[in-house]
Amino acid sequence: MPELPEVENVKNTLNRFLPGKVIADVEVHWKNIVKYPETEEFILKLKGQTFDQVYRRGKFLILHLDEDSLVSHLRMEGKYGLFNTDAPVDKHTHVIFRFTDETELRYQDVRKFGTMHVYPKGTEENHLPLKTLGVEPLSESLTAGLLKKLFAKTKRNIKAVLLDQTIIAGLGNIYVDEVLFQARIHPETPTNKISLHRIKKLKRAITEILSEAVKHGGSTIRSYTNSVGETGGFQMKLFVYGRKNEACRICGTEIERMVVAGRGTHVCKGCQK
Repeated sequence: MPELPEVENVKNTLNRFLPGKVIADVEVHWKNIVKYPETEEFILKLKGQTFDQVYRRGKFLILHLDEDSLVSHLRMEGKYGLFNTDAPVDKHTHVIFRFTDETELRYQDVRKFGTMHVYPKGTEENHLPLKTLGVEPLSESLTAGLLKKLFAKTKRNIKAVLLDQTIIAGLGNIYVDEVLFQARIHPETPTNKISLHRIKKLKRAITEILSEAVKHGGSTIRSYTNSVGETGGFQMKLFVYGRKNEACRICGTEIERMVVAGRGTHVCKGCQK
């Protein structure tokens, strides 16, 4: 699933070509992707509007138009691409935004898990799915002090808490494993037992790892590409995720894979006591 760095790079690439595009028509080939409003109203609302800037909130894309905002979640394998109208349409293309300049934005999704909502522009964060999101991990709002307050409220393990989008928005399985490794915290540690000293290391790890991943275009583990077909490069810099049975680059201990919070989890038991 694309996480914050990957979605940030999709946002950046969409902003290269999308602003100023006028929607002549919309085709929806898989109606389950459109969650709000009903498909017919979704199409009617968007026709004739012009795309403005694209923003990100957590793992969501927010595409601003003249009057409305399109809130899009890529889920497992969703992706956007710009095509000429005469380009062949593959079977995984489920939503097409046709533009007046004979190009079109296509949403492709092998698993069909992606979602789209349309709300009046400026109100999107008052509605699901955005209204329950927690703090942005790369914002100034995320401080060690805030994390300490949030962590004191729960006895859940730290991996489950970091994956909880209502607490911190944007972290997923890859980057949670990586930040816990850098902060030298075992993923099963009860959150309310983590010291302020360790929380400060965790906050620094979140900032450094996500910022570096954004710079390298995110991580391509399976099929992720941005909106112009570019793959990420940060997977080459991962310390634990996907490195089961390989030696830790810090202490040489074999990386183990276990299940924590219902997710496959990679840990170095030498570094993460």
